[in-house]
Amino acid sequence: MPAVPDTISTRRVIAFLAMVFGMFMAILDIQIVSASLAEIQAGLSASSDEIPWVQTAYLIAEVVMIPLSGFLSRMLSTRVLFTVAAAGFTAASALAATATNIDQMIVYRAVQGFIGGGMIPSVFAAAFTIFPPSRRAIVSPMIGLVATLAPTIGPTVGGYISHAFSWHWLFLVNVVPGILVTTAAWSLIDFDKPNLKLFSKFDWWGLAGMAAFLGCMEYVLEEGPNNDWLQDQAVFICAIVMTVGAVLFFWRAFTAEEPIVDLKAFTNINFAFGSVFSFVIGIGLYGLTYLYPVFLGRIRGYDSMMIGQALFVSGLAMFFTAPISGFLSSKMDLRVMMMVGFFGFATGTWWMTHLTADWDFYELLIPQILRGCSMMLCMVPINNIALGTLPPERLKNASGLFNLTRNLGGAVGLALINTVLINRNAFHYARLSEHVQWGSAAAQTKLQNMTLTFQQTNGLDATSAAISKLSGIVQQQAALLSFMDVFYMLTVLFATLGLFAMLIKKPAAVGGGGGGH
Repeated sequence: MPAVPDTISTRRVIAFLAMVFGMFMAILDIQIVSASLAEIQAGLSASSDEIPWVQTAYLIAEVVMIPLSGFLSRMLSTRVLFTVAAAGFTAASALAATATNIDQMIVYRAVQGFIGGGMIPSVFAAAFTIFPPSRRAIVSPMIGLVATLAPTIGPTVGGYISHAFSWHWLFLVNVVPGILVTTAAWSLIDFDKPNLKLFSKFDWWGLAGMAAFLGCMEYVLEEGPNNDWLQDQAVFICAIVMTVGAVLFFWRAFTAEEPIVDLKAFTNINFAFGSVFSFVIGIGLYGLTYLYPVFLGRIRGYDSMMIGQALFVSGLAMFFTAPISGFLSSKMDLRVMMMVGFFGFATGTWWMTHLTADWDFYELLIPQILRGCSMMLCMVPINNIALGTLPPERLKNASGLFNLTRNLGGAVGLALINTVLINRNAFHYARLSEHVQWGSAAAQTKLQNMTLTFQQTNGLDATSAAISKLSGIVQQQAALLSFMDVFYMLTVLFATLGLFAMLIKKPAAVGGGGGGH
């Protein structure tokens, strides 16, 4: 196997940067609509049950494409796959901006997610194929930054765009950069050659099994928490389809001549551990990108613009930590670096367990800085550990699997977080309600004081207003306690991972000659 040369042409560097920007757009679009769903709902006259599908359709389609892209890249070449993915993503973005009803929007978002998903693993594979190990201290932080920064700043960017223009521009903003990325990809990418013979060996049954397995799993995890899991008919049916799809997919993965997804990469211990860590990073990345806005919206009453401004700190912390983590990755044991990152993340979530209803930008500042810095300190060594020791012929499939683990971590994490929030909220509300009854002297005193206040300020039914206000206080405190429970759970998870980081085999040094064996 020929060694990767230690120099790289300017043409390839520009091609790689174009690919990184395409990946940034694809990952950003997962979250860019999350802060603006209310505006899209009003614009499309959609119901509150229908509007989450603007997110879900994208996620389900993308999660199917990400592992499939490895096979397609080998069959068509990186150049063809990436160009088609960038062009299709751009066209679907333009179509999404023209949607006049929720059904059209869901279809366009699914197309956008499916085709755009092909760009993400291609960048990871290219980074570890065309760049020599000595350059990884620069390249790995770049793709790590994009993979973590894009979903973090998505709500912020989306909030600004929909406030300054309209929700249509959430999609139109992709068109011009998308055309430039498509042109650059077709003109400059020359990393590999297509192998069209693979088309005759394409495993259609494996694809059907994978689509049923991953697509239905994403649906079950998205909809389950809010619909009492298997008590809901649609969730129950999807759980059955998911199980059948999983059996078919894994059977074909081990018996087909050319499986859709080559699971042999998991025989590499470092890749297997890296994928587990990537899964947990997905829980932290997408979980906190969801939790902070929900807290600020539900407890503080912030709109999308204010949430975006409050959460911008994490993105800045990631941006400034990326070059530092790249430098450290070539100087220190990657396991120690990961351990520092995981413990830093756990410290940030532990800080959030002291939450109160008055917490604002300044109280959230330290946890957000810890979250941003720790995410980058984890992401760079995880990328290097997982993909840095694989042979080039395994990289394309492996990068699809690696990215899939992060997205599945996000899906599992959100389902778990939502379930805990709902169940613990009900539990805390019941416990708090026991103390706010007619027999409680403290509750009655509070109620009397509030009634007097309402009598003095307006002529409404003061007693009803006071009871309503007291009920609201109990509900708010129950919600706060449920948020604290989730942050405790995340603290334990990341602190445990910090300990496990030292148990993996010491990876080869990335800065020198190691990495490509």
